[in-house]
Parts: sequence; C-alpha cells; structure tokens
Amino acid sequence: MSRRILIVDDLATNRIILKVKLNAACHETIQASDGTSALKMARDEQPKLILLDLMLPDISGIEVCRRLRADPLTQHIPIVIITASADREKRLLALQAGADEFLVKPLNEVILLARIRSLLRTHELESELRMRSETWAEMELAERETVFTLPGRIGLIAAKPQTAIGWRQSLSPHLLDRITILSPTEALSDQADASEQDIYLIDADLGAYGSGLRLVADLRSRKQSRHSALALVLPEVEPNAAALALDMGATDLLPCPLEGQETALRISLHIQRKRRADQLRRAVHHGLKLAVTDPLTGLYNRRYGMSHLDRVAASSARSGRRFAVMLLDLDRFKTVNDVHGHAAGDAVLETVAARLRSSLHPKDMVARIGGEEFLVVLPETTMGAARQVAERLCRSVAGHPVRLDELSLEVSVTMSVGLALGPCLTDGPRDTSAETRQILARADAALLAAKSDGRNQVTIASAA
Repeated sequence: MSRRILIVDDLATNRIILKVKLNAACHETIQASDGTSALKMARDEQPKLILLDLMLPDISGIEVCRRLRADPLTQHIPIVIITASADREKRLLALQAGADEFLVKPLNEVILLARIRSLLRTHELESELRMRSETWAEMELAERETVFTLPGRIGLIAAKPQTAIGWRQSLSPHLLDRITILSPTEALSDQADASEQDIYLIDADLGAYGSGLRLVADLRSRKQSRHSALALVLPEVEPNAAALALDMGATDLLPCPLEGQETALRISLHIQRKRRADQLRRAVHHGLKLAVTDPLTGLYNRRYGMSHLDRVAASSARSGRRFAVMLLDLDRFKTVNDVHGHAAGDAVLETVAARLRSSLHPKDMVARIGGEEFLVVLPETTMGAARQVAERLCRSVAGHPVRLDELSLEVSVTMSVGLALGPCLTDGPRDTSAETRQILARADAALLAAKSDGRNQVTIASAA
C-alpha cells in the first residue's frame, strides 16, 4: 500500500533526490517548493508524513511546523525537519514547534527510511484509533476527551546505576515528570510501579552485546509496556543498528551523552503522543462496550448475546462438549408497569439483572434480549448442572421482593425459564447456525410451557 509523503524544499534537486529514494521504498510522493503551498497541500492532500526543509523562500520551516500543529486538519501528521544546519538552537526550536524528528544533511538513507517507517507505523495506528473514536462519537458512544494534568512517568534503565543517576540529573531541571531508575528485571516485572511507564530510556549496552535492543523487543511484547515509548540511548549511531532498533519497536534513538534540554523536549513529545493514543484507546473501548451493552441493566444486549451463542455453538462442535441455552422471562411484568409506572419497571429490571449476574459463573453469559426477556448461555455443561443453575436463577429472583425506594414499597417478582441443551446430536455435516436457531426455538417452546404450567418454574425442552 502506498503511503503519500509530502516533500517540502525550495531546491528542485533536493526534492528529486528524496523522491527517488522514497519511490524506491514504494512510497508515493507529492512536492511543494515553499511554505504557503506546503500548508495548502497538507490540508488538501492529507499526506501520511511531511519532510520539511528548514529554509524556505517565504516562511521558515519552523513557522510552517507551528501552523501545521495549530490546524486541527494537520496537527496529527508526523513532521521531519531536514536541514543542512546542525545548529542546536534551531533543533530545539523545531522540537518546540512540534517536529517529530530533526535530521541533518547529508542524510543517511538507511536511517531516513527507518525513521519514516517508525513514524508511519505510529501515525497509522493513531489514525485508526481516531477514526474509530470519531465513529463512536457520531453514535454518541465515545467518552469526552479529558486534559491530562498528571506528570508523566519516565523509567531509566542503564547498565550501571551511576549512569542512570547522571541521566536523571541531566533531565530533572527540564522536566516535572516522575523519573524512576529501574533494572531490566524490574522493568519486565508485573509490579505496577515498575511496569507502567509512559517512556523508557534504555541503555543500548546493558552488559552484553545487543542486550538493550533485546530489552526493547521484550518491553514491546508485554501487555504492560507495549504502548509505552521506548528510547534507546546509543553512544554512537551506526546506521544498520539504528534501523534495526527502530524496526524492532524503538520509538526514538538518543545520542549518549544525553543533552538535557533536547532530550527533555523529545521525552515530552513522546509522552504527549502516548497519552493521546491512550485516550483514543479508552474512547474506542468505551464505545465498543456501549455498543454491546444494554444501557438500562448493564448486561450484554441482544446483538452480543446472539453472536456469543454462535461462538459457543461453534466451539461445542469442535470439542464435542455440550452447552445449555436458557430463555428467561419475568412473570406478569406488564402488571408492574401498569400499576406502579415504567420507572418502577426499570428498577425491577435493574435489580433482576444484578441478581442474575451475581448468580452465574464468570464464564457464563447473560444478556437482555427483549423487554423483560433474558438469554443465558452455559458453555461446556451437562443437563443436570444446567438445571441446577436454572433453578438457582429462579430462586434468586423470587427469593426476595424488589424494593422501590421512591414509592416506599416492595414488589414480588418471579421468573419462568425454558432450558435446552445443545448441540443437536445428529449425523452428517454440522450447520452450527441452523442448530443455534433450533436450540433457541426449543428453549422458547420450553419457556412457553413453563408459563402455561403456572410460571415461576424451569421447564426443560424435549429432545430434538
């Protein structure tokens, strides 16, 4: 898949050289010769990344960077400043303006392409999260964004404690974040204080050749640290080793010895990006949760319940283990609404849902699939065990009346249950979808029989 990159340089020769390098790596390129056209193309074309020269004929590259970051349409596009000047002040200004990277000509092609791959990976992940978050927002299922005010968490991992202490002394005057010195073992442990860092600074040499790079790979593979920024500290940048580090999951490469102010700026940018991605992940998770959850009871909704039942049936077909399906319906629930009002009916449903949830094993699933109707799926069970669970559910509902605080009264509620066991034991090819519908129909017929026979009881479906 092509990834469009915007090249901004006033010299046509420089643009052509970069275009050739990027095209050879299967990147599509567009070009701008000045800052004004670069800003317009960034808005109109939405490139995946911008390579921006520092010296432009109309607007400086730093000012272009500031404007891109201030525009909601372009603020998330990665920006790499490319210049012939190695001036420290300009590098700091570029980072302060929001540049993701600052590269000095002549460019090393291996490092340039590795940097681009790393930035594109991060950008595409964030773009996917943002798109999903915006989808949930349109459906009014996303959380509101919050402003992060807590200090960041920085973990320093070096071969020698005095090295990490020196890093901390260099960074502390420029950061308000919490800085913790860790050993490799502590960083990989499950202790929350050690494993939940926003960024790790990792010494490339932790006592053995390639040990720092191996730690980067280990941290990237672990749940607690897979989304953290990982900066590898190198005494000197060897192009192939640097490219390998970036491709294995390093977020940044830092020269040793660390320059305090510049490193602090880079750390702050990485923490901001990580926090932004965390926020998007939470929004997506929240939206997904709401999409499959009944808003009144907090149980799964019909869509999730039926999908889960299909998965249990498919698993049962592979394993040969049986599963149980229950349809539960509150008895004479319409009377509650008619006599006490719909608010009372809602309170009854919430209370019943809580009792059902607390009476089931975590591996079992309960969903609200209709007004006062619920679906329960028990994987890998027997008829005897399923019947015991069904009777327990009936007792949990009927055992205590539901207290309606606003009306200062109690309402007695009972429930009927239809129980069927799956899969259907038939010869020949298996159609789990058809079997699921058949088992549901049997459970529904059993539920109707329970209602007809006096309610507040469990009826087991006859064999198929």
